[in-house]
Amino acid sequence: MGRTLRVGLPVLLITVLAGLFLWYASYATTIMVWELRKIFSWLAAPLLFVAAVALPWLGVKLLRRSKGDEGGSVPAVLGCMGAAIALGLAVWWLVYGAYLQDREYMGDARVVAEPVPELAPRAPYVVGKAQAAPHLGDVTGEIADISYLPDSDRFATLVERRGWLAGYEVGLVQYVPLGGNSRDQQRCAFDVDRADARIGGWFTHNLGRKISDQKRWVRFEADDAYVTCSGDTPIVVVPLKRQTGIMVVTERPAGVALYNGKTGDVTVTTDTADVPGPSYPMSLAARQREATSAVGSFADWWFERSGWDASEDGANEGNESEFALRHREETARSAYVTPLTPQGEASSVVAVSRVPSRHQGGGLAPMTVHRLDPTWSSPKALVALIKAEYRDVCCYNDDTVFEVVPTGGSTWTATLGSEQNIRYRVEGRGQVHGREATCLKAADGALIRCAYAAPGSPEEAELARREREKHKDKPAPPGKVGDLTAYTPEQLAELQKRVSEELVRRLENR
Repeated sequence: MGRTLRVGLPVLLITVLAGLFLWYASYATTIMVWELRKIFSWLAAPLLFVAAVALPWLGVKLLRRSKGDEGGSVPAVLGCMGAAIALGLAVWWLVYGAYLQDREYMGDARVVAEPVPELAPRAPYVVGKAQAAPHLGDVTGEIADISYLPDSDRFATLVERRGWLAGYEVGLVQYVPLGGNSRDQQRCAFDVDRADARIGGWFTHNLGRKISDQKRWVRFEADDAYVTCSGDTPIVVVPLKRQTGIMVVTERPAGVALYNGKTGDVTVTTDTADVPGPSYPMSLAARQREATSAVGSFADWWFERSGWDASEDGANEGNESEFALRHREETARSAYVTPLTPQGEASSVVAVSRVPSRHQGGGLAPMTVHRLDPTWSSPKALVALIKAEYRDVCCYNDDTVFEVVPTGGSTWTATLGSEQNIRYRVEGRGQVHGREATCLKAADGALIRCAYAAPGSPEEAELARREREKHKDKPAPPGKVGDLTAYTPEQLAELQKRVSEELVRRLENR
């Protein structure tokens, strides 16, 4: 009894202390549980099979031992067969489980032939990134993140303070217009003594640890976070995710964490209506878009015969997918939009995926894949086409062609200029009658000319109107009558009056 107490009590005490430590260490346990759930989901099927084989094997072994038969041939055969089948099952489940996971992410995704809703163009991401540093003034920190906030049409920059045990230094929110340098900007400084945490920080200066203290079992991606300024108070918004499922583990949205840059307080909420930016994790939208490969059967998924890939031919370097864009008519709505190419060698853009950037509830946001008709050439081919058709404006010195992004219907928009000054934009409507329809416009959207205007497009109508305006005031050559259809009623009345007067004059002179 004494030996039992001497050994058992320390073991019990150590176990309790370890349990209390793990419970207190909410951040570490959250990471541990997340990773273990993912590992278990891949091993669940073979482990269940091993358990199903191990029980009969153990029963046979105990039964033979009770009868005094020490022969081990039957248990050995069962054990070998179970191990071989479990290994094969593990390999099969690793493959088929990945397909089921993609199917879960597809959820209620729709593939439609409807045009993409009209989307508002914006300054390219690389331009917003380039214009952040010149507007930071005397800030000594390093830029940690730049995000586009579609609801307010602003670029948000989060700056880290230098040092191991430091948080953020300042947040910068700026308007980067098409066609000029930024003039509208706002800086909000962090209280470095009270708000001293950041994503990826050390020890108690880790923002993830503070979030886990408020709510366990949720995680986030650093690239999903962004900063906004509420007056002079910086607010770091961190969209959160949770895990769901046992055999097939997937992620779902779990609200947002709001980190106050003045007080250092963290608030976790699922009511995201008043969040001044995206509340749906962009990484989750990207995972849903990647899962479109499972739109068909398992065989189609395995041989990569179904679904779409993001266009990655280098034209949109630095920002190839999940473009955050505002709806043109409904400014309160925005979406993550990605041009898609077929799986395989084809590089033409044949579809566009759309996932709302704001979403309430704990389920996946609805994803819509819009098939394009007509389709586009690849972004790389479009850049080459722009340089060939508008060589007088592109590209000299530091000028270049920036992002080729969807802007609604079947249209795309590419911006031209330098990182500090957007000068032009080119809008296209896909391959019409075997030719890519493109028009050159000023940065503010004013039409300049078209290399090929799509029949029936607003650009064609505008060019025709200009041509009529150009010729309407020209007098007709002697002996010829002008095109009367181009005359307004007032001009026709004036013409009739002049003809009558001329007839009267000639009759009087006879």
